[in-house]
Amino acid sequence: MCGRYAASARPDELIEAFDVDEDHTAEPARSILKNPQTPPPGEPDWNMAPSKQAPVVLTRHPRGQDEGEGAATRQLRLLTWGLVPAWAKDVTMGLRMTNARAESVLGKGAFAKAALARRCIVPADGWYEWQVSPTAVDAKGKPRKQPFFIHRADGDAVGFAGLYEFWRDRSLPEGDAGAWLTTFTIITTAADPGMDRIHDRQPLVLDREQWERWLDPDEKDADYVQGVLEFARPGRFEAYPVGRAVGATRNNGPALVEPVRASELDGVVDPMTGEVLGE
Repeated sequence: MCGRYAASARPDELIEAFDVDEDHTAEPARSILKNPQTPPPGEPDWNMAPSKQAPVVLTRHPRGQDEGEGAATRQLRLLTWGLVPAWAKDVTMGLRMTNARAESVLGKGAFAKAALARRCIVPADGWYEWQVSPTAVDAKGKPRKQPFFIHRADGDAVGFAGLYEFWRDRSLPEGDAGAWLTTFTIITTAADPGMDRIHDRQPLVLDREQWERWLDPDEKDADYVQGVLEFARPGRFEAYPVGRAVGATRNNGPALVEPVRASELDGVVDPMTGEVLGE
């Protein structure tokens, strides 16, 4: 799964890194949060969590034009994390749709249409995952969970494969700017060797040469999509333990991705060697 990630780049940095044509992050976008998002949408966020608005890269044709009628543009927009299908009765369904399993995306009603027509890329620095200790327990006698930060070993930007969807609030009148909610989900796949010592799932991370075709709204070949869903290239990622502060969504800032001191580790498995640290 992917339930938390770091996204510290500002819109101008993402525009350059992802070759974006149009920046729409300053436009008003409906939020499902009861309280204002902290940090505000579009600002660096080292603890991105479901239901927040996050920068997402997508390619769309000009409004009102079908495929082939106008040049599609690559855009940066703020979307809500947790996909709400167009047919959903309310937005609460998005709480169960933060991830989409690569193995079943094309066959699942909530994701199948988006997989063929509404694909996106979710920029990130990397993601967090919690490793269940094979030896250490907490005060309640349950296995200790150690958070790790996972990122590209080459230092390049991380681009999660994602899907997005539009949902119309039928309780609001036509023309109401808040009637539309745009949401996204992150596709997950089996974890790479080594990374599977942390968790058995990981986000599907695309390489740069895959971005253009994945984002192409006119590319609706199911065989192509299936091929990307099966993509794996082990060895791209590094991981290290971080502090437990990331477990609380109220915590934020660059300190969350700083490596934890070895003396603080207890029953943690090194993902690269399999060695148990801190025994």
